[in-house]
Amino acid sequence: MAAPELYSKFARIWIPDTAEVWRSADLTADYRPVDNVLHLQLEDGTESEYKLDPKNTVLPPLRNPDILVGENDLTALSYLHEPAVLHNLRVRFTDCKLIYTYCGIILVAINPYEKLPIYQSDIINAYSGQNMGDMDPHIFAVAEEAFKQMARDEKNQSIIVSGESGAGKTVSAKYAMRYFATVSGSSAETCVEEKVLASSPIMEAIGNAKTTRNDNSSRFGKYIEIGFDRKHQIIGANMRTYLLEKSRVVFQASEERNYHIFYQLCACAHRPEFAPLKLGSTEDFPYTNQGSSPVIEGVDDFKEMQATRKAFSLLGITETYQMGLFQILSAILHLGNVEMKERGSSSCGVSDESGHLAVFCDLAEVSHESMAHWLCHKKLKTATETLNKPVTRTEAVNGRDALAKHIYAKLFSWIVGEVNKALSTSSKPHSFIGVLDIYGFETFEVNSFEQFCINYANEKLQQQFNMHVFKLEQEEYMKEQIPWTLIDFYDNQPCINLIEAKMGLLDLLDEECTMPRGSDESWAQKLYNTHLKKSSHFEKPRMSNTAFIIQHFADKVEYQCDGFLEKNKDTVNEEQINVLKASKFPLLVELFQDEETPPASKTTAPSSRAKIGRTTQSFREHKKSVGLQFRNSLHLLMETLNATTPHYVRCIKPNDIKAPFTMDPHRAVQQLRACGVLETIRISAAGFPSRWTYQEFFSRYRVLMKQKEILSDGKLTCQNVLERLVQDKDKYQFGKTKIFFRAGQVAYLEKLRADKLRKACIRIQKTIRCWLARKKYLRIRQATITIQRYVRGYQARRLCETLRRTRAAVIFQKNVRMWAARRQFLRQKASAILVQRLLRGYAARVEYKQLVCEHKARLIQRWVRGFLARWRYRRIRRAVLYLQCCVRRMLARRELKKLKIEARSVEHFKKLNVGMENKIMQLQWKLNEQHKENRELSERTSVLESHSAAELEKLHVQLRTLQVAEEDARHRGDQVSSLQEELETVRQELGKSKQMVTELNERNALLVSEKEEIKKLIQERELTEKLDSTKTEKLDSTNQEITEQLQSQLNEERFRYQNLLTEHLKLEERYADLRSEKEPAADLSQLGHNRADSGYSCSQSENVNLSDLTGSEVSLLVKEDAAQTAGDVSLLLKLQRRVTELENEKMDLQSEMDSKEEQTQQERTKELEACQRVLGAERDFEALKRQELESDNKKLKKDLQDLRQSLGKGAGSKAAPPGGQAYNVVLEQLNSTNEELEVRKEEVLILRSQLVSQEVYKYKEREGDSGDSSRSPTFDLHELNEDGELWMAYESLKETNRLLETQLQTQGDSHEKEVVSMRAELQRLRAELEQQQQMLSDSLELPQDARIQASLQHEISRLAQQNMDLLEQMGKQDKMIRKLKKHLKNYTKKFGEAEDQFSPESQVGDSGRTVSIVRKERDFRGMLEYRREDENKLHKTLITELKPKGVAVNLIPGLPAYILFMCLRHADYANDDQRVSTLLNSSIYAIKNVLKKRGDFETISFWLANTCRFLHCLKQYSGEEEYTKYNTPRQNEHSLTNFDLSEYRQVLSDLAIQIYQQLIKVMENILQPMIAPAMLEQETIQGVMGVKPTGMRKRTYSFPEDNSHTLESVLKQLDVCYYTLLQHGNDGELVRRVIKQQFYIICCVTLNNLLLRKDMCSWSKGLQIRYNVCQLEEWLLDKDLQGSGARESLEPLIQAAQLLQIKKKSQDDAEAICTMCTALTTQQIVKILSLYTPVNEFEERVSISFIKSIQTLLKDRKESSQLLMDAKIIFPVTFPFNPSPVALETIQLPSSLNLNFLTRV
Repeated sequence: MAAPELYSKFARIWIPDTAEVWRSADLTADYRPVDNVLHLQLEDGTESEYKLDPKNTVLPPLRNPDILVGENDLTALSYLHEPAVLHNLRVRFTDCKLIYTYCGIILVAINPYEKLPIYQSDIINAYSGQNMGDMDPHIFAVAEEAFKQMARDEKNQSIIVSGESGAGKTVSAKYAMRYFATVSGSSAETCVEEKVLASSPIMEAIGNAKTTRNDNSSRFGKYIEIGFDRKHQIIGANMRTYLLEKSRVVFQASEERNYHIFYQLCACAHRPEFAPLKLGSTEDFPYTNQGSSPVIEGVDDFKEMQATRKAFSLLGITETYQMGLFQILSAILHLGNVEMKERGSSSCGVSDESGHLAVFCDLAEVSHESMAHWLCHKKLKTATETLNKPVTRTEAVNGRDALAKHIYAKLFSWIVGEVNKALSTSSKPHSFIGVLDIYGFETFEVNSFEQFCINYANEKLQQQFNMHVFKLEQEEYMKEQIPWTLIDFYDNQPCINLIEAKMGLLDLLDEECTMPRGSDESWAQKLYNTHLKKSSHFEKPRMSNTAFIIQHFADKVEYQCDGFLEKNKDTVNEEQINVLKASKFPLLVELFQDEETPPASKTTAPSSRAKIGRTTQSFREHKKSVGLQFRNSLHLLMETLNATTPHYVRCIKPNDIKAPFTMDPHRAVQQLRACGVLETIRISAAGFPSRWTYQEFFSRYRVLMKQKEILSDGKLTCQNVLERLVQDKDKYQFGKTKIFFRAGQVAYLEKLRADKLRKACIRIQKTIRCWLARKKYLRIRQATITIQRYVRGYQARRLCETLRRTRAAVIFQKNVRMWAARRQFLRQKASAILVQRLLRGYAARVEYKQLVCEHKARLIQRWVRGFLARWRYRRIRRAVLYLQCCVRRMLARRELKKLKIEARSVEHFKKLNVGMENKIMQLQWKLNEQHKENRELSERTSVLESHSAAELEKLHVQLRTLQVAEEDARHRGDQVSSLQEELETVRQELGKSKQMVTELNERNALLVSEKEEIKKLIQERELTEKLDSTKTEKLDSTNQEITEQLQSQLNEERFRYQNLLTEHLKLEERYADLRSEKEPAADLSQLGHNRADSGYSCSQSENVNLSDLTGSEVSLLVKEDAAQTAGDVSLLLKLQRRVTELENEKMDLQSEMDSKEEQTQQERTKELEACQRVLGAERDFEALKRQELESDNKKLKKDLQDLRQSLGKGAGSKAAPPGGQAYNVVLEQLNSTNEELEVRKEEVLILRSQLVSQEVYKYKEREGDSGDSSRSPTFDLHELNEDGELWMAYESLKETNRLLETQLQTQGDSHEKEVVSMRAELQRLRAELEQQQQMLSDSLELPQDARIQASLQHEISRLAQQNMDLLEQMGKQDKMIRKLKKHLKNYTKKFGEAEDQFSPESQVGDSGRTVSIVRKERDFRGMLEYRREDENKLHKTLITELKPKGVAVNLIPGLPAYILFMCLRHADYANDDQRVSTLLNSSIYAIKNVLKKRGDFETISFWLANTCRFLHCLKQYSGEEEYTKYNTPRQNEHSLTNFDLSEYRQVLSDLAIQIYQQLIKVMENILQPMIAPAMLEQETIQGVMGVKPTGMRKRTYSFPEDNSHTLESVLKQLDVCYYTLLQHGNDGELVRRVIKQQFYIICCVTLNNLLLRKDMCSWSKGLQIRYNVCQLEEWLLDKDLQGSGARESLEPLIQAAQLLQIKKKSQDDAEAICTMCTALTTQQIVKILSLYTPVNEFEERVSISFIKSIQTLLKDRKESSQLLMDAKIIFPVTFPFNPSPVALETIQLPSSLNLNFLTRV
């Protein structure tokens, strides 16, 4: 197209900018050729002008349409130029957070400075097997392309990773090697892929350092060749290194560090093993403290040191060698601390006050005197003599640093050599993939010899890259048969010649180095004289005579000549080297052995794969200059690369401040120019960069075609349309399969398409707006008419209402005025009367108040006068009394004084003594008198005793006479008492009558109160029922939650167990493969006989062998070959032990779950039975109680009648008490009470009938349709009476409710205890499982010898424990044998009796019995007999050679399983333990072999069905009650009698699980290549999907795509799987589980492809996915599989499709997305939103702010950090018991199976 058409108004262009390099702008006016200025509007809205150069007609570059921005491949852009490339990378990097982008054959990788979750194993699996371009750009895609081409073309590959420091080269190379190690694996027993990955931390420790641009910068180049065998498995590797930066050992710039290994050593200085090294802090050594940045943020040097040592150990470097390495490195640090002091102007000496030289010599084990001498001297050799010359201090320091650098370089080379030894292999690799991690183009303010060599290497690599790109473009054009024209591209051969040709820069440098007085200045002058003005790539700076400029392919670089000669020479004092060679340290001597080797020892030239970095160079080669060595190694590298197919990875450093996802445009453009990306763009733009298939073009631009242009031939249709749309035929070319477009043509076609769609939109909008406007007008007109009608009616009604209100107002006014006047009159009248009343009352109150005051005054006067008179009287009386007291006191004192004087006189005492003597004499006299009285009394008592004995005899006589009289009185008293009793009976009868009346009154009151209480109780009962129902619902919900948790935990354990089974199966297969390689396979029958015999309990075989009781087929194989494969023995033995333990745990869990279920069922049945028994007992008790009450009632009625009669008779007698009227009153009260009692009885009967009806209804709800009519409650309402029956019934019901509540509570407690025990058991099993896994992982980390020893120790302990268990089993078997012998004796007796009964005479005599005997022989017992030698034939015919198709179509499902079980039954019937063992073991082994040889879906499905049927038969006929209850009586007769095969059931269950997993894997292999094309790529809705103009140019040598898969083919494959499973007789639950797994695979593969393919994330693709999901749901509905869980497994995919179609703008939309997408993780949601790509211009991209709001809302989610769904997950499977209705005796053997050697029994 012409420029005026493209540069029209609103066209978008790029203009140069100093800040952003390129800036976008819109044209505000059309461009004309005569214009010198372009009128622009910038993005911020400001107006601007862009001046055009009148001499140069180049216009600013056009901007691509927004729909093309963010492409995966830069060459897919319509306009290919620098601003388009920069903008596309910036949008992908900063907005979409995508760090990888294709640029033709280059993968551009931008360092994100942030860890991204895009390198996990699931991502590797997703890219494995995919074509390059099918998925989003990734380093794994490049690695997969290289691996695929190596496997298919048998050609070596190379991945060239380049970029400047800090761009991420090392990380990219590491991920590429990790990919190869993951997808290929190792064919040898030594895991080479782990060693390859382990070499990375070692090389990073000794070759990486922190710089100002990168915290982990590689300071050397390396090329790693990963060798593969013919099976494309890694067998070895080899590493070459280039140009180690030795100067960093002795010097670091500010904010930089030395190599990591030195800081790791200092971090471990506190460890005891590092104490002899005498290390300290990094600040103590000049070689580590110059950069003043010893710590890297986020890096722990101590942990890094542990990782480095672990990697050394993994590569076979022993601890001794490791400590030797660390000793040499420590010696280098101490050497840097050796100081030199001047001794004059031309000499110096060692100042060893700190002792660092001594430490260095001790560590290096060299002579202290020699090293101190040669550090300060050098040897000069002349023709006649040798001189020792002292050196200056500067020269000595330089010599010391040169020695340190030389030692480190030797150590580096030695480590590389040891790594290569560890990675090498004895066998020759069939092919290899090389990974080149080399420095990119560098330019600094000061560029020296290192930058010169780096840029020289990049010139060579760029030349190779240009040639390869040119070659690929030519191949593409020739393949499509398009005329090829030469493209002028930049050739950097002149620049390379300037450097390496004869008399080039390197030759002149070597020549100057050989000169005696050569210097950097003289070398610079030679360069000026030789190349200045002769080479266009060489220039001289204006302001310097010691610098030169080279025009490289990327930029001009100015090099300073200072130091070139010294670095090229790399000289070291030979005497210092000799001192080191004389060391007693073996490792140090080994480092310098190569320098002693004479030149003749090097006999062969190095091949293309010779290791430059290894220490195998000769002495002469050591004398070569560094430049020459580097040139030679570079030539070898280029030869290797030219012999391989290269793949390019260009790493870009987005900014210098290491900010995540931030791009500096200037730095990015500089690197894009330097790494060849823009050169690739230029070459592509010179030809036909946009390439579309005819189908893609037709689908995209069908809107531009006319109806008559659409033909049956799509290619011809596209040609016709293009000829009409694009007049210039040079703008496009038609190839065989593609259309090639010039740059800008796709944008032009997109413009035409957008214009056409815009016109169509305008027409649609016009029509819709017209329809909407007319519809609105009609609606408004109708509304207007309606409003007018209602308004007019309203106005008329308002007028009428006004007239009525006016008349009413007049009437109101009249009445109101009258009422107001009357009210005023009445108010005035009332006021006047009130005033008069108040005045009169006030006057009366005043008068009354005055009278009261006068009365009170008189009263006060009276009381005051009385008080004064009394007060005077009391005062006078007190005074008189006081005077009297004083006088009396005076007189008493006088009397007292006199008495005191008399008491003191002698006469007084004498009077007192006279009285005392008299008293004593009187007392003596009294005592004598008492003695006399005592004697007299004793005499009297003796006399009285004699008299009393006589009187006693008289009293006895009188007593006898009295007793006789008493008996007479008693006889007469009885007659009196009888008379009194008659009187009392009459009184008691009267009292009883009164008491009965009171009791009846009380009972009446009680019935009334009971009636009210019953009403309250009924209400309370209803409330309690509601509460009970809520409690039961809560209990049910909690029980359901607990059971769900237990079920989920059980599923997790099953999943882990089945994963272990798969690993066990893989190890079995691996072992079988190794065994098949070493020796021929063992005979099947022999293996069957050697199968372990622990799956049953036998009545014979008393002598048990240990090898026959292991119960594992793997252990037998391991024991046979233990001497050959010791490494696999331990692993297999551990896995065997773990598998057996897990089998036991699974059996325990299963049995415990079954027992718990049975226990709950039994408890429920017991509860129901107990409830029924309680109700029955209560009914019986109520009946008895009712009968007793009725009898009491009858007695009371009878007594009442008797009382009435007695009262009636005694009314006129004399004995009756007086008061006949009282008796009548009592009778009247009694009658009234009876009447009221009858009324209460009727009310009670009504209430009881209601209560009974409620109880019956509740009972029916509890019992349900039980059908037990005998226990149903039968209530007879006519038998109820008033004698407390209602209360008793209510009390019994309350007791029943309490009983049920207690039972429910106990049941809940028991359930909680069971749940707690189950959880504890699960925790224990989980802990055991983790312990076993930890033990396995620990054993795998041990070295080979220790691993074997540890595994053997574990195995010995396990076998000892197993031996003890077997001894216990032997004891149990002995007991069983003795028991069976007793049974055998009983059976022999019975058999003898039966022989006597069926004697020959009886048979001859009775002909009818012979007929019955024949019938019994024909009544088969469901067994098949075979000979022992026919066992192999049985397995061969029934398993190995059986075709599933014929059996599944013509015979009953599971026939082989039935036949095997019938043979097993006969072996059990014959009590042959050996035959049972061999039959089961051989059958299992044969099934495994069949599935291994014929692993198709039909065979696997067939044997899965038969294995499950065989397992069900073992359960059905085991004789256990939980299985036999489903059998018929005839089937129960066929149960096994002699052997318990419960352990073999577990073995068969494991086999079924393995078959199921194999079935899933086969099904996944069938479906996986079909899913992505069918679900994502196929255009299922015609006309809706618009193919985005990606223009993706896939590799011409990738595998061809197969897009023939459609959704119909997927559904057809699902049909095949479904009907095959049903045809083979698989259980329905198993079929549903398989379908669920298939749908999960469909969901995983589709969603993972969606997350890794940016071109699939669009609105139309979401519509297509939803349509396809609907088709899958219809398939489920058609097959009646809605309840299988398959629909739920598609939920993540459904939500992803909804996410693509939902609105994504506001905060409400974000909240809606968070609420909707519950099955997607946060990373998946953000990834889909970031990848969302508009297909049309009318769609909008998702803003960054919206994505951030989504992340904010979802930050609290607790979920997995994994991006992709794990498609390898296999849901845990169970095999629920499914009894067979087929009777064994009815099964016929078809002749087609050729089983004539089997005999029915």
